[in-house]
Amino acid sequence: MHKRRDPLFYFCLAIFIAFILFLYGPTITIILLSFQGPEGGLTFPMNGFSFHWFVKLFEGGGYVDIGSALQRSLFLGAIVMILTVVLSVAAGMAFRKKFLGSDLLFYLTISSLIVPSIILSLGIALEFRLIDEAIKFLGLTFSIAWVKDSFQTTLGMFTSGLGAQLTWTLPFGLLIMFAVFNRFDKSLEEAARDLGASPWQTFSNIVLPIIGPSILGIALFGFTLSYDELARSSQVMGSTNTLPLELKGLTTTVTTPVIYALGTVTTAVSFIAIFSSIFLYFLLKKNQKF
Repeated sequence: MHKRRDPLFYFCLAIFIAFILFLYGPTITIILLSFQGPEGGLTFPMNGFSFHWFVKLFEGGGYVDIGSALQRSLFLGAIVMILTVVLSVAAGMAFRKKFLGSDLLFYLTISSLIVPSIILSLGIALEFRLIDEAIKFLGLTFSIAWVKDSFQTTLGMFTSGLGAQLTWTLPFGLLIMFAVFNRFDKSLEEAARDLGASPWQTFSNIVLPIIGPSILGIALFGFTLSYDELARSSQVMGSTNTLPLELKGLTTTVTTPVIYALGTVTTAVSFIAIFSSIFLYFLLKKNQKF
């Protein structure tokens, strides 16, 4: 005989289901509307089913160069992911031992998460404009031909844009690594050193395989947060735009389902990254020695 559940259980279940619908409902709606026929609009009911708006999107048609924008976002996301992983692991190893100013450095790094993103973006843009002025001043003072003839700005995707996105991804990577190393069994490293292993051998053969799944999580955070980032990138990308910035621009100029098609493509790339990471995670767990 089944035990009767408390009414509070059904209330909590209803709240959870409502949250799931609220979370995924907009995405499902956009995906469905992106497959409308040529006469489709921006709202329900759907008018036919086709890939018409995806064809229009990839043709360009005066909307956006989807190929270039997607390529820029993927390339920048990959660089942010690599830097986030490397810096997070290095910082995690360094912070295992206390040093002068370690607490202050940690809180200064994490504090970037609580600063409003648009304010941070404006601040970084201003900082790089000051750098531009300094470079131009030095160019005129010392008659540097390159500066006087061709220098324009240091603002760009892989300078100010990269730095702005790292202020978003790196704190998450640090928090993950600190949590991992707080639960790390140091006796494994001590045993390896007692057997004559060098510091690099200890790290590569003992530490790295154990923290591998966590590194994969950091990589996923780094890529997806960069790929989907908008607010911190809004003022610092210079003359080029990432895919989210292009999508934001389309919201004020495009009145056809092509904008939904772009949203579907963006979502598909994110899901591919997520499921690829999940697959690699289980693969690492399966081959993990400890």
